[in-house]
Amino acid sequence: MSNTWFETVAEAQRRAKKRLPGMVYGALVAGSERGRTISDNTKAFADLGFAPRVVGHHAERDLATTIMGVESSFPVLISPTGVQAVDPEGEVAVARAAANRGVIMGLSSFASRSVEDVCAANPNVFYQMYWTGSREAMTQRMERAKKAGAKALIATLDWSFSNGRDWGSPAIPEKVDLKTMVKLAPKVATRPGWLWRFGRTGKIPDLTAPNLQPPGGEAPTFFGAYYEWMQTPPPTWEDVKWLREEWGGPFLLKGVTRVDDAKRAVDIGVTALSVSNHGGNNLDTTPATIRLLPAIAEAVGDQVEVLLDGGVRRGGDVAKALALGARAVLIGRAYLWGLAANGQAGVENVLDIMRGGLDSAVLGLGHSSVRDLSPADLHIPRDFKVTLGGGAVEDAPAS
Repeated sequence: MSNTWFETVAEAQRRAKKRLPGMVYGALVAGSERGRTISDNTKAFADLGFAPRVVGHHAERDLATTIMGVESSFPVLISPTGVQAVDPEGEVAVARAAANRGVIMGLSSFASRSVEDVCAANPNVFYQMYWTGSREAMTQRMERAKKAGAKALIATLDWSFSNGRDWGSPAIPEKVDLKTMVKLAPKVATRPGWLWRFGRTGKIPDLTAPNLQPPGGEAPTFFGAYYEWMQTPPPTWEDVKWLREEWGGPFLLKGVTRVDDAKRAVDIGVTALSVSNHGGNNLDTTPATIRLLPAIAEAVGDQVEVLLDGGVRRGGDVAKALALGARAVLIGRAYLWGLAANGQAGVENVLDIMRGGLDSAVLGLGHSSVRDLSPADLHIPRDFKVTLGGGAVEDAPAS
């Protein structure tokens, strides 16, 4: 039997590419337009250097933290991503892996598995929502998530429906039925391992969004849910405040890139925010999030928890984000490649890679805790940091 363990996220990606049909792998790679942002997200981490110490290392290191009051064994969260049908168990497999490694599971409202199933697999779930549908529908979805056991809400509001990729977008069907299976058979047949993984469970890839199912109705397809989202007028800051108040618990605003937006988020009472450019899937040429992090952390880090996502591929990347002011990071593509490569065990493998790399960085930098990381541990190139929206909060648009 071949060795299923892999030592880097890059190897997980290579295995995912070999295992998945081209259209499925293409959906995981994602990105928009020329791909400048998705590239800069990873390149920027590589541009930062470490300043290691030669003596004074600590035999024991504390990597644990809390995020919005919820304990985590180390400062990495599973970022919510939609329709994880690359594996028969999808989000449930990811949730189990996260629970086994003591980290928080972020669940997308566009997920292929229900919030009830995922909360049963992991007691620490943060439920993610877009501003989509009526207020009544959003309230119903939040109440359902609370009842299932979700401990916090993630509001993702940075999406502008950018589309078109210079390297081509994959053709994803609206649903998988007999007609679709016949049409896609030649492409899927070239990946028998992926096909067998579904075949032995008797399942087919589920492209519906069960968490958006209305009471007494049917779950919409992913594209049906996407259409509702596109037709919903974008929220104002008052709408976001209403969402936070309606949830009534820990609230994370995801998608912040500007200092003035971060300050406005503080004003409406968010618990935390994530410096995010949607993984390079939104407006291309938005700077890498690690470049934007320092200014935002300096502006509001003493008032709310600041997280980061985008381009994290190594435990060393986690250490760099923490050194520049993040409390924790969210990972997306990294664990999806692990899931595609080896199911639940592959996600656990990715989390072990992240934890091991972070521990090595904390050791080499001469610290005993992740809380001790600071800019002094890094070589930061000139002009590396980028500040967007640096004016006073009153200069920001009201809605």
